[in-house]
Amino acid sequence: MKNITKQNSKKTESEDVSLSTLNNDKHEIRPGQSHELLKELHILTRDGKLNQDSRRKLKQVYHLYQFIEPLLEEIKRDHVDIQLVDHGAGKSYLGFILYDLFFKMLNDQSHIYGIETREELVKKSQELAQRLDFPGMSFLNLSVAASTESDLLPERIDMVTALHACNTATDDAIAFALKKQAKHMVLVPCCQAEVASVLKKNKGKSLAKDALTEIWRHPIHTREFGSQVTNVLRCLQLEAHGYQVSVTELVGWEHSMKNELIIATYKDLPRKRPTERLQEVLSTLGLEEMQQRFFAG
Repeated sequence: MKNITKQNSKKTESEDVSLSTLNNDKHEIRPGQSHELLKELHILTRDGKLNQDSRRKLKQVYHLYQFIEPLLEEIKRDHVDIQLVDHGAGKSYLGFILYDLFFKMLNDQSHIYGIETREELVKKSQELAQRLDFPGMSFLNLSVAASTESDLLPERIDMVTALHACNTATDDAIAFALKKQAKHMVLVPCCQAEVASVLKKNKGKSLAKDALTEIWRHPIHTREFGSQVTNVLRCLQLEAHGYQVSVTELVGWEHSMKNELIIATYKDLPRKRPTERLQEVLSTLGLEEMQQRFFAG
């Protein structure tokens, strides 16, 4: 009897833990979210549960969403039918999360466009959107640069996102957003080699002129400094086009060293000073040949 009671006690305790876990999961997952989508994103396990790793992923998703949601709300107050383009979409995780948490409740012509060069990922995203019944999502097999001229996208775009778009793809996304006069940009830049390659090329003649060149004399410093300067130039470029820019860190993205978050909102701000600063930085660092890349308004 004593052993049976002990076993029953363990069973009851196990059931209580299981129920507790399920209840906690319900509180951690926002109401109305698609569990099938969360399984596709590997945030929920196959049996619909959250484990320690998936809780971390969910926290990361919500952390990024908290930056984007107020921007979407601002657009919605201004006009209906939000048009969002996600560049370098990959498996379109961000687009699907935004649609699931925000767009599917709008009941209007709002739309998310995922731009991706890998055809197999575009097809998978199309199939998933159809399976989830997310009609306001489209996926285009285009480069960021090609999408700027594509008639498959509307003339007016309200928000542009680009998460971990490698090297110059982030700059192409900025150029796209500027041409489309996007109200908001949300950018998490990735591997950035172009500026570093120009710094390296001009290093020899710069060393004799300026002691500051020591900052990027060694190859590892050239790479890291080039990455830092790239984002500085991007911010100045956006400000030179009248955008208000904030830069922060995506806390919690432990799986990526590239976690700098740039958020730009068009405010029609004065352009003269950031334009002058942009030109001065390019000149000081011997990057004059990159003026076409980091063009001012």
